[in-house]
Amino acid sequence: MFGRGGKKKSDNTKFYEILGVSKNASEDEIKKAYRKAAMKNHPDKGGDPEKFKELAQAYEVLSDSQKREIYDQYGEEALKEGMGGGGGTHDPFDLFNSFFSGSPFGGGGRRGQRERRGDDVVHPLKVSLEDLYNGMTKKLSLSRNVICSKCSGKGSKSGESMKCSGCEGTGMKVSIRQLGPGMIQQMQQPCNKCKGTGETIDDKDRCPQCKGKKVVPEKKVIEVHVEKGMQNGQKITFPGEADEAPDTVTGDVVFVLQQKDHPKFKRKGDDLFVDHTLTLTEALCGFQFILAHLDGRRLLVKSNPGEVVKPDQFKAINDEGMPVYQRPFMKGKLYIHFIVEFPDSLSLPQVQLLEAMLPSRPTSQYSDMELDECEETTLHDVNMEEEMRRKQAAQQEAYDEDEEMSGGGGQRVQCAQQ
Repeated sequence: MFGRGGKKKSDNTKFYEILGVSKNASEDEIKKAYRKAAMKNHPDKGGDPEKFKELAQAYEVLSDSQKREIYDQYGEEALKEGMGGGGGTHDPFDLFNSFFSGSPFGGGGRRGQRERRGDDVVHPLKVSLEDLYNGMTKKLSLSRNVICSKCSGKGSKSGESMKCSGCEGTGMKVSIRQLGPGMIQQMQQPCNKCKGTGETIDDKDRCPQCKGKKVVPEKKVIEVHVEKGMQNGQKITFPGEADEAPDTVTGDVVFVLQQKDHPKFKRKGDDLFVDHTLTLTEALCGFQFILAHLDGRRLLVKSNPGEVVKPDQFKAINDEGMPVYQRPFMKGKLYIHFIVEFPDSLSLPQVQLLEAMLPSRPTSQYSDMELDECEETTLHDVNMEEEMRRKQAAQQEAYDEDEEMSGGGGQRVQCAQQ
């Protein structure tokens, strides 16, 4: 959007000066001026890259009748602000090559005739931890567009097409709206007549196989190999397997691995973690158990004689973690997190028996007189999460009552005027 009211008129001669033509120059004069200057300043011939870029920007505006009209009236700022950057050029080499229909320097240009690249197609691929541990192959059926073999992507039986009269072969239609005094807006959208292709094909000449669309649908089965040790979020790429289109470099099909949660094992890098619960007797006197691994092997896990396992203690088994990606014979560690279950209570004979077997309790550091002066307390079991929720609710209730008493946060105490 661009407003004139009260503003100094923007410069609207710069582009004419860059091309070295007058403001009333004809289309042919502008074209000849650009051709001569672009050939002279092309970087492949030792020209100034910045000058070459300026020439392309000036030609792109002045060769378009609508853009030139806006530039003549309101200057370059109108193109930038009102037209969403319409005054700026695209790649100057692309403009140069399209102007000359290929490099005039005999195909040795560094850019040459560049094709646009098609979009990549990305698919999520859900895998289990077992899949990433053992490796696997999945066959997936994909649908895509391929160049019509009957017309070789021309869309017509004769191989001919006409430049669309609706958009002059650009594939885009530009419309200008007056939003208010001195306020204009330019909108660009695909041409309805040619559906953005920039060309039209006679109905009688349309290819019978693709009906003029230049591409036909194809179903293809792809084998996706998930290698041992691959990570969640890792990509598996199939180059050039996306939709084909004429004069377009075909994009890739990309699969992104999404690991599903495992009920027992957790993965961190190349290491695996698993929880195991022991009874107090097992923690003090020894344990042994069988752990089923991700590849179906059964591991015997046991403690050493006389070893005591403490609550929340971790122990590791070397080389039983995840395979290292592309080095599957190397593996990380398997960490076992031990949870010790304590009995809810003990009978008096059990306490006496344990006291006889366990190291004696520390001798009391308090005298009988000190103990007599103390007040006895009673311990209660609590659920800390529930306790905190209850306290927060009570605090909120007290705050609400305070707000209500103060009349919605108004000042309670007023000072007397002296």
